[in-house]
Amino acid sequence: MATIDIHDLTGAKVGTLDLADEIFGAVNEDLLWEAVKHYRAGQRAGTHATKNKKLVSGAGKKLWKQKGTGRARVGSIRSPLWRHGGTVHGPQPHSHAYTFPRKKLLGALRSALASKFADGKLIVVNTFKMHEPKSKVFREALDALKVDSTALIVEVPQHENRNLELSSRNLKGVELVGGNEVHPYHLLRYDRAIFSQPAIEKLQLSLKNTLSRRQKEASEDDGEKQETKKATRSPRKRVKHEKAAEVA
Repeated sequence: MATIDIHDLTGAKVGTLDLADEIFGAVNEDLLWEAVKHYRAGQRAGTHATKNKKLVSGAGKKLWKQKGTGRARVGSIRSPLWRHGGTVHGPQPHSHAYTFPRKKLLGALRSALASKFADGKLIVVNTFKMHEPKSKVFREALDALKVDSTALIVEVPQHENRNLELSSRNLKGVELVGGNEVHPYHLLRYDRAIFSQPAIEKLQLSLKNTLSRRQKEASEDDGEKQETKKATRSPRKRVKHEKAAEVA
């Protein structure tokens, strides 16, 4: 089981936290791509539009009689065949959002967390308690945590940390979200992810409870295989050392 250090806002280490292997394990890049595509599709405004034959300006009178003129028959000056006429099958306002399976979204969230942890860009602090709403004070705290780029701040929504919200909202490249609103897109968009200890513990527990029986068995089997590999490798090393001692 992997562990991660817990820091305070001064950057000092105050403890460690155990991370579940089934949450912070393998990274599924294909699943991450699907989750990001789904999120960005939902963010599209979908307000693009073109004028059809009904909306374009122009009179609706028939330009000339149907027969006897020797010219092609025409019913309206707003016809798509004419210059400045309506557009046929052009884009119309609509929503680009589509449904995304919940299991796939949770799997992508686990992969995003595992990716941040593997890259060493996951930070856990014991608390985000701010005594005053000062952006300068919070910027100093981020500098103490060695955050020199964009950062995602994740806090438990029940805490209602108003000082944290006021201190972080004016900082460029910093976004504050609740633990129940974290999306894989957020974790991939920002360079560092900073969780409070209650937030990551609650998120880890909820993700662990949503695992299927097959996923739990697979993670247990992987852990057993790693233990057996370690147990089988150690005697071989000892035999080599003993033979080297005999030769000497």
